[in-house]
Amino acid sequence: MIDETYRFDPNDIRATKPLAWLSYLWVLFLVPMLVNQNSPFTKFHVNQGIIFLILSIITNIVASFLGWVPFFGDILAGLIRLSMLALMIIGIINAAQGKAKRLPIIGNIELYK
Repeated sequence: MIDETYRFDPNDIRATKPLAWLSYLWVLFLVPMLVNQNSPFTKFHVNQGIIFLILSIITNIVASFLGWVPFFGDILAGLIRLSMLALMIIGIINAAQGKAKRLPIIGNIELYK
């Protein structure tokens, strides 16, 4: 994960990081998006949160279907859900610490600017 914190104004980070971490809690990305509309730091994390939400929905559907496969399906579904939880925690920690690090694998996708 490349640290891109240098791209953002430290005052913007300090002012908006208390809400930026909400971006990773599914639809709660709307709170920082609406409250801090002009913050580049918040926009960075909201984008990551939207990508995470979309991936969460897709992987949850896939994991639900895998649950039908005896034994290995349950294990694979559990690993998928665990990896999504890990991505969420990584995003929350980075935002709460005022860091702008992209999520592994999905972080380079831009939907919200």
